[in-house]
Amino acid sequence: MDLTMCGLLVERAEELARLYAEHGNWNDVQDIWFDERLSNRSTRGSSQKIYRVLTSRFKNAPTALPNPSILPAIFDECQTTRDKAQILYLYLVSDDSLVRYVVHEYVARVAQGKQEPLDFSNETLIQILDRLEYSNGGGFDYAESTTERWCEGFRSVMREIGVLDGQQTIVGDPPSIGDVPLLVSMGYSYGVDGDEWLTEPRGLFYLFQPEDRWEEFFDRVASTDAWEYLELHGELDLRPTDGPYSWVQDGGAV
Repeated sequence: MDLTMCGLLVERAEELARLYAEHGNWNDVQDIWFDERLSNRSTRGSSQKIYRVLTSRFKNAPTALPNPSILPAIFDECQTTRDKAQILYLYLVSDDSLVRYVVHEYVARVAQGKQEPLDFSNETLIQILDRLEYSNGGGFDYAESTTERWCEGFRSVMREIGVLDGQQTIVGDPPSIGDVPLLVSMGYSYGVDGDEWLTEPRGLFYLFQPEDRWEEFFDRVASTDAWEYLELHGELDLRPTDGPYSWVQDGGAV
């Protein structure tokens, strides 16, 4: 568990995804990545760490998330760096068990309808971490300085996805979601939670969206060519018109 590497590193993650889309295997990507880093005078140690962390997120991603090979086409549809960050954030949460544990704690508060702002202060984050219990019965036990660096890394992610505004802010709100990350978060929710996804859309939960906004998001994706409302067994359902990410191959849905 790498407590100091929970940042999204959007530009480097996008670079890796484009290399993978071009070459089709991680061995070639690794060789090219290190050759380019060394030519730019980056240290091999830092390059290895970044490569290991970012490729882990792509290699371990659930099939409900877009395959890394199509991420460049998805990024090309994004309007802002925040759009890309919100997509990469889903890979981080899926891969990093500690980040996922903490995000779930905040998601639970949103799901319960609590109206207080999202507090990401060191004090609140450490209170959550102190409740963590590993399967072997142990708890969270790291040096104070290491834990504080992790908290800052976690806040950096919250800034990148639009929850926190400004470098010094520690309290935030649910972010606005662009059209492309919305399509990805909906596809992820649909793929990972099966028939129950409409009542518990994980992608919207992970972006801290309260239930009273879900209908708005459902209507937004249904207004694209990628999703449609269907009447099934007397109830209105929302489904991809083809596969959840077929809109990527079709040249975009927004």
